[in-house]
Amino acid sequence: MSLKAFHVVFVTASVLLSAWFSWYELSRYTDTKAAMDMWLGIGSGVAGVTLVAYGIYFLKKLKNISYL
Repeated sequence: MSLKAFHVVFVTASVLLSAWFSWYELSRYTDTKAAMDMWLGIGSGVAGVTLVAYGIYFLKKLKNISYL
């Protein structure tokens, strides 16, 4: 597995984890109304969006490099 392929897999896993954690914290916020749950959910959502933007940037930058 090349460094590019590993990077794509790792960023994808990070986006999925961030999305899940954001959903989890925001659903907890609806039950508990704790401000920390809201801020963790929002922060995780922002991190996920940032990771998606980074993934797109990375793929455009290395479009001529093979995945092997």
